[in-house]
Amino acid sequence: MSRYLYRLGRFSFRHKWAVLAAWLAILVGVGAASSALGGQPVDNFSIPGTESQRAIELLEQRLPTFAGAQTQLTFAAQGDASLTDPRVTAAIQESVANINAIPQVAVATGPAETRLVSADGRVALGTVQYTTQVGGVEDATLQALQRAMDPARAAGVQVEYSGSIYPGFKISIPVEPEIIGIAVAFIILLITFGAVVAAGLPIVTAGIGVGVGALGILTVAALTDMPSAALSLALMLGLACGIDYALLVLTRHRNNLLLLMSPEDSAALAIGTAGSSVVFAALTVIIALCGLSLVGIPFLTAMALAAAAAVFIAMLVVLTLLPALLNFAGTKVAKFVSTPIRPGHAKQVAQIATYTPQHTLGASWARFVVRFREQLLLVGVAALIVLGLPALSMQFGLPSGATQPQGSTARTAYDLTAQHLGAGFNGPLLVIADLTNANDPTAIASLTAALQAEPGVLHAAPAASQNGLAIIQVIPETGPTDPATDDLVHRIRDDRPTIEGSTGATVLVGGPTASNIDTSEKLAEALPIFLLVVVGLAFILLTVAFRAALVPITSIIGFLLSVFAALGVQVAIVQWGWGAGLLGVVPGPTISFLPIIVLAIIFGLSSDYQIFVVSRIKEEYVKSDDPLEAIRIGVGLSARVIAAAAAIMVAIFLAFLVATDPIIKSVALTLAVGVLVDAFVVRLTLIPAVMAVLGKTMWAHSRWFAKLVPDLDIEGTALDAEHRRAAGVEVR
Repeated sequence: MSRYLYRLGRFSFRHKWAVLAAWLAILVGVGAASSALGGQPVDNFSIPGTESQRAIELLEQRLPTFAGAQTQLTFAAQGDASLTDPRVTAAIQESVANINAIPQVAVATGPAETRLVSADGRVALGTVQYTTQVGGVEDATLQALQRAMDPARAAGVQVEYSGSIYPGFKISIPVEPEIIGIAVAFIILLITFGAVVAAGLPIVTAGIGVGVGALGILTVAALTDMPSAALSLALMLGLACGIDYALLVLTRHRNNLLLLMSPEDSAALAIGTAGSSVVFAALTVIIALCGLSLVGIPFLTAMALAAAAAVFIAMLVVLTLLPALLNFAGTKVAKFVSTPIRPGHAKQVAQIATYTPQHTLGASWARFVVRFREQLLLVGVAALIVLGLPALSMQFGLPSGATQPQGSTARTAYDLTAQHLGAGFNGPLLVIADLTNANDPTAIASLTAALQAEPGVLHAAPAASQNGLAIIQVIPETGPTDPATDDLVHRIRDDRPTIEGSTGATVLVGGPTASNIDTSEKLAEALPIFLLVVVGLAFILLTVAFRAALVPITSIIGFLLSVFAALGVQVAIVQWGWGAGLLGVVPGPTISFLPIIVLAIIFGLSSDYQIFVVSRIKEEYVKSDDPLEAIRIGVGLSARVIAAAAAIMVAIFLAFLVATDPIIKSVALTLAVGVLVDAFVVRLTLIPAVMAVLGKTMWAHSRWFAKLVPDLDIEGTALDAEHRRAAGVEVR
């Protein structure tokens, strides 16, 4: 593989204008397509195979009026006014009548129809049912909805919105995270390289890759449903991976230049060596993300494929555009701000190029790790286990109004409803009764009475009946993310024979709250299987990379510890609220699909760091046959670039905490902790410590194992040695 990449790097370097023009043409073309099609992300959550999804499908077939998206209207009296005042009631009814005249609205009901008015007359609820799903509701419809509320607002009524769709529900993708992440990355790169040109190149390449990826996702969003979190996740990963991959290639290119290679040979060799690792690292992330499609949840598949596409584009940009830009930059990338490299100082150049690894901060840390290996292993593993303990208390769910930022209309609606009516009114259950075979004319009343008698039910009442189908709205005593509401859904389903009785009707429990519960359970069931797939994949990939069984085993254990610690910190902050205010996080349940996404992404990134650290150690071990000295030198050579790469990743992930989407906040926080722990604690501390304890045993393998496992030369060691010998440079 390294030889093919070497040729690709040389081709891109020689045809710099053509390569640059091609990428700019792709960027402009995708942008034009996105603008013409006008695609926008939509949050349509369908969970095939679940009871809540079967309820939706039954409504679509028999009662389509109630199968579309829904807005819940929350009316609140201001000052000393009351919603029961005739003048106020008339104004609200006028607003509801205006809504019913809006295209795409199937039916709108106000407090007069729903009779959902708080005892103190301060808060009341209404509903707007649309003729289409979330993705089909036009912006003009939501704007008309806001205008329709003018009579109510003129009467002094506060109007707030919630539900599956509402005015302002679209989560705009903020530019602040990208700006903050890029600024911090540039500072880290400037410190790492000490050269403005070298620090700027990864930013440029990552920016073009992210632009192509984001615009491509918006183009696809015009053709199929794409959740809003998919774009944010793709931007996050595309930017982080794009900068990191460019950093790794650029580091190798600078080393080659400092060894007095020509820029063309240097760039081609950097793509052939470090580029091989970039391909391996990117493919691990892509494969793991694509594996999420096996879970069978469409919106999660869309998120995973969008993120995988962003990583793939980032890889292609680094392998093709970066060497072209290195031609434009020439030797400027090897000029330090504080210590310029001057022609004729070959000795100085060679000394800098070899990093004098025994004098680096990374080598000092490696010597410390080797010396105190047993103690560091005990303390490090214990610390990660302690950090991860809160993960044992994970409570799964999906975002609700309670997890939205303070001041947002959905959060205000949630708080007003919970305070004056009860938390359960924020997440009603919809019990769908099929009356096709009913033999009791009072079946709806009987079913309603049976549901009302269930423990945990605050209120049950028929909502609609048509075409042999009835909808009974069940209001729980607890909120939509409360574990007691989960218990209620299961209890109703378990008590189905008793509830149906002798009516001949059959019932299904659906609605957004039940759908969220079903989603969480399906993901929880898929998590162990997906974990086994990821662990198995990690073992195969790392075994092929290092051809030693103990390397992948220790790497997998470290990966699991990193994920465990990251999920533990996430639970402590997001669920328990420890320090949530400082990070701008609204406490709530753990996002149902967060563990699976974190497993996929951290798996790829940890494999990346493992390769760069351990391959350096292996290279030194092959030369010296001294495992301890190999650790000291190998970590000394790799610590700087790994630290910079991880710091950039963490900075970019943390920058996304300024976003308003609770999903992105949780994912960003967990990934930041996971990368921080995996790079600095696991890969630069625990793995070297384990290798120091095991010594030569770490690299031992039988002859049959060596014959069975191919040698792919992931780091391009043979290619590097060949070119150094050809250039007359001593190969250590």
